[in-house]
Amino acid sequence: MSKKLTADTAAAPASFEEAMAELAQLVSQMEAGQLPLEASVAAYQRGSALVKFCAGQLDKVESQVKVLEGDMLKPFADADEAAQ
Repeated sequence: MSKKLTADTAAAPASFEEAMAELAQLVSQMEAGQLPLEASVAAYQRGSALVKFCAGQLDKVESQVKVLEGDMLKPFADADEAAQ
């Protein structure tokens, strides 16, 4: 039986990880064809909101990293380069 989207599940997620988990669940349900048309549209809308939330979280983290790195993102060093 499919889980209906309610006001409780439409609330902003508590964390990036929670949003990603909910998004993965929605995608699985939609790919499996478990949802009727109206529920699929609601799931798509919720998924879109979750993607926007995650993108915002990633932007915030990127800004924090830029501050820590002096406004210049640096590529991660390869394991070989780090050993030298």
